[in-house]
Amino acid sequence: MSRLDFTYADLDLPDRRALMRKSSVSGVQDKVQLKRVRGGFEIVASGGDHILKPVPRNSGARLAEDIPANEAFTMDMAGGIFGIRVAEHAFVELKDGSPAYLTKRFDFRDGLKIRQEDFCQLAGRSPDTHGSNYKYDASYEELAGLVRRYCRSHAVENPKVFFLILFNYMFANGDAHLKNFSLYESPQGDYVLTPAYDLLNTSVHFPDESSATGLDFFADGHFTSRYEELGFYSSADFVELGRAFGVPEDDVRAQLAVFELRSAAVESALSASRLSREAQNLYRKKFRDRLKAIRQ
Repeated sequence: MSRLDFTYADLDLPDRRALMRKSSVSGVQDKVQLKRVRGGFEIVASGGDHILKPVPRNSGARLAEDIPANEAFTMDMAGGIFGIRVAEHAFVELKDGSPAYLTKRFDFRDGLKIRQEDFCQLAGRSPDTHGSNYKYDASYEELAGLVRRYCRSHAVENPKVFFLILFNYMFANGDAHLKNFSLYESPQGDYVLTPAYDLLNTSVHFPDESSATGLDFFADGHFTSRYEELGFYSSADFVELGRAFGVPEDDVRAQLAVFELRSAAVESALSASRLSREAQNLYRKKFRDRLKAIRQ
């Protein structure tokens, strides 16, 4: 584990006491730009090549000290156990021992800024056009249409987006909103899905969050009959959502089975993680709950 050569106080963060209208991890996390220099990093106002997320103070989040470890563990698991391409990242400590999450920006290639658009930008949604809830004013079904519109290789990219949505559901990321999915320009000049980022189990910190994933599955407030019967998303919802992303039912069911097959690996990794014992227990319980849900 790396230790950075500055303290929490050196970050000069605002004292955060007022929560956003929608309580979420993204709503309470501060992001500090860092630039790689010989032997370490320096704090910069702009032009950084890394982003640091320290523990949010006075945020109202439960077990806030575990947020950096939560994100690092979930990102590790996404890449290592489930084969999702994720942003380069690390769990680090500040000079005073405070935990933090560090990630490398991927919107630079060979030192040059490349074109990248998150799904808010692709959908033309902003605070001016859709109000303060603009990141959440959409559905996952709409993401599939945006990928088809902007990606020549949408038959390859859309199944990746679908699996990422499934992963976020299984690990209770209730803040997987439009800005947490992005496309960027490939070396060949077309647009493809960026590495995954901002993956964590938000239910550990916001037990009363209103969303299972961040966005509704379907446009126009539509729910499947199975959802209406059960009151939560189950395999039937993913089968229907898979159709929007061009993923056949057999493939959807195979992907659902992956989480059952790799559940022992998840629990073993969780027990060895840097999360506190209480956070581990909450994380584990929610994962088991979601496994039960997709068996329905």
